[in-house]
Amino acid sequence: MRRAAALLLLMAALSGCAGPPPPAPACPAGQEHVRTARLFLGRAGAGALVEATDLQRFIDQEVTPRFPDGVTVLDGGAQWTGPENLLAQQARKVVLIVLPGPGDVRGRVAAVRAAYRSRFKADPAVVLTPPAWAMRAFSAGPRPPGT
Repeated sequence: MRRAAALLLLMAALSGCAGPPPPAPACPAGQEHVRTARLFLGRAGAGALVEATDLQRFIDQEVTPRFPDGVTVLDGGAQWTGPENLLAQQARKVVLIVLPGPGDVRGRVAAVRAAYRSRFKADPAVVLTPPAWAMRAFSAGPRPPGT
């Protein structure tokens, strides 16, 4: 009986989590909702590291054509405690993509993951963020010299 009451109480508490998320609040003036995708690249199959030139070629050939408005590529790293309690470290590239506003870009992100998997025999980690407010600091297209 106590178990059934506890289960009923738990179900009642979690029932508020089951509904759809509330709509995003309106953006302040001069801002817009944007989402980002972060790709963490660096490993190939069997734990081998991918060479920096191969990563750059992959970004040039697979990522940039799918997101022509631009991407930001950062040097990054990862570390964890591996077997025998030894610290393992790995160099990586972090690719930050500000996703275009309307439309579903999950297919393009999935295509980048599939291309990485095919080329390097490993899955890249991908993080898609929920919408957030951001100011558009630049516009697509040519920039004046010196900027």
